[in-house]
Amino acid sequence: MTDTGERADSFVRTDDGVSVACQRRGTGRPLVLLAGQANNHHWWDGVREDFHGTHSTITLDYRGTGASDAPREGYSTPRFAEDVVSVLDSLGIERADVYGTSMGGRVAEWVAARHPERVRRLVLGCTSPGGPLAVERDPSVRRALAGPDPDAVRQTLTELMYSPGWTAEHPGPYRTLGDPRMTPHARHGHLVASNRHDAWDVLPSVVAPTLVLHGDQDRLTPPENLALLAARIPDARTRLFAGARHAYFEECRDTAGALVRSFLG
Repeated sequence: MTDTGERADSFVRTDDGVSVACQRRGTGRPLVLLAGQANNHHWWDGVREDFHGTHSTITLDYRGTGASDAPREGYSTPRFAEDVVSVLDSLGIERADVYGTSMGGRVAEWVAARHPERVRRLVLGCTSPGGPLAVERDPSVRRALAGPDPDAVRQTLTELMYSPGWTAEHPGPYRTLGDPRMTPHARHGHLVASNRHDAWDVLPSVVAPTLVLHGDQDRLTPPENLALLAARIPDARTRLFAGARHAYFEECRDTAGALVRSFLG
């Protein structure tokens, strides 16, 4: 482990032998921040410091991203959730707040459902319960993201993440467009993990107080999934952000950050 002041980086060996990189910043109650599909911990760079007044933030590079191993197999949202628990065990954290966005929200659902004793409070952002009852993105979005031109795909993803008004004032670089160093097999593994996610049957077993957030203009994960999650998770609270797309947590940073901090107490 390297540790300088309020920064600590380490590697954790999971129960199936994969080395996973994790990062801890700040001091205070632990808050696990879980990134979107095919992204590493830098997904949170734009807002991470907003939580350091009360929390230490913990991130990880999913297997296949960042400094973590990229095995040929072992990509699923339940598997990623067990990697999160391995990180908590390694850091000696018995209980943490968990905030997951996009695929990270799917992973967080499994952490909260399978390990209720480890989650104090749960925040799910721009995510879905998965399974046949979830509301999927339009086929045209899928086709655009699977196109042969990398520059066109990146532009499409940027437009799905942020509104034109926001990108005009924030020219980037953007941290949410994927880890460019991923191997093709790891990128495919993340896609399969997200597409096959189905936590519908286990969501009613979530006992942690839960806040569900979404941008009302999100075409990557349609906002109708917010109501589905709230109906499945007992006593979940919700908030839609008007005009926001998938990366509401950056575009609505001040409002969303304050809401999450208040919820976490």
